[in-house]
Amino acid sequence: MPELDFPLILEVEQLEQNLHDENLLLVDLSQGATYVQYHIPTAVYLDYAWIVRIEHPRMGLLPDPAQLTNVLGSLGITPETHVVTYDDEGGGRACRFLWTLEAAGHKRFSLLNGGLRAWSNEGHEISSRICYPTPGEFQVDMDFSGVATRQFILDNLSNDEVVLLDVRSPAEFKGEKVFAQRGGHIPGAVNIEWTEAMDKERELRLKPEAELRSMLESRGITQDKTVVVYCQTHHRSAHTYIMLKSLGYQRVKGYPGSWSDWGNEPNTPIEH
Repeated sequence: MPELDFPLILEVEQLEQNLHDENLLLVDLSQGATYVQYHIPTAVYLDYAWIVRIEHPRMGLLPDPAQLTNVLGSLGITPETHVVTYDDEGGGRACRFLWTLEAAGHKRFSLLNGGLRAWSNEGHEISSRICYPTPGEFQVDMDFSGVATRQFILDNLSNDEVVLLDVRSPAEFKGEKVFAQRGGHIPGAVNIEWTEAMDKERELRLKPEAELRSMLESRGITQDKTVVVYCQTHHRSAHTYIMLKSLGYQRVKGYPGSWSDWGNEPNTPIEH
C-alpha cells in the first residue's frame, strides 16, 4: 500500500476519499461526550489529558518520553501511519496533538480543516460506533526543534530575529484577566488572538492563505524570523503553530506551559 501523500491541512473531501486506507489513523480529540454521540467513521478517541503533563501551577507541559511511548503505542502508530486529527472546537486540541507527535519524532500528520464541525454540518457520514485502535510499539525519537523553553525565550528577548506571538485574548495580554500568579505578557510580544485565524463563515476552517499572511506580516511576523507562539498552556497556540507551518514558516516553536510557566515564575520579566 503506497504511503498517503496528504498536505498538512487536509480538506474534508480528501479525507472522505481515503477514509478506509490502511495507513490512515483518524484521531478524534473532541469532548468525550461528543465522541460517544457522533464522530467521523473509523475515528479513534484520544483524551486530551493524556497528551499533556501537569506540574501545578504549570499546565500543558510536554509529556516525558515514557508517557508518549505509552499513549502513541496505544494508538498503534507506526512510521508508515499518516495521522489525521480533528476536534469539535476549531482545532486547538487537535493541533496540540500534532505538535506533540512532531516532538515525539513522528512527522506524517494532517489537521482536518474545520474538524468535526465542517464534516458533520456539511452532510458527511457520521457514526456512533466506538472504534478501538490496535496497539503497537511506538519508538519515541524526541525532536525539540519545535519546542521553546523558558530559558530559550529569556536568552532571546532582545534578539530581533526572534518574534514572540501571544495568542491569548487582549484582556489576558494586557494583564486584565489573570490566570497565573502574575498577569501581563512576555516583553516585546505581539498579540493576535488565536481565533483570528478561523473563518467563522466556513465552519472554523483556516482563513484563506492571503488573509492569514497579511494579518501576520502586518504585525512583523515574517518568515525570516523564528516565531515563538504561546498562550496560557500551549493549547490555543498549538493551533497557531500548525497554521504558521501550513503557510511555510520554517522556524516556529511552541512554548509548553506558556503563561502558566512564565507567569508563575517570580523573576521572569513582564509587560502590561
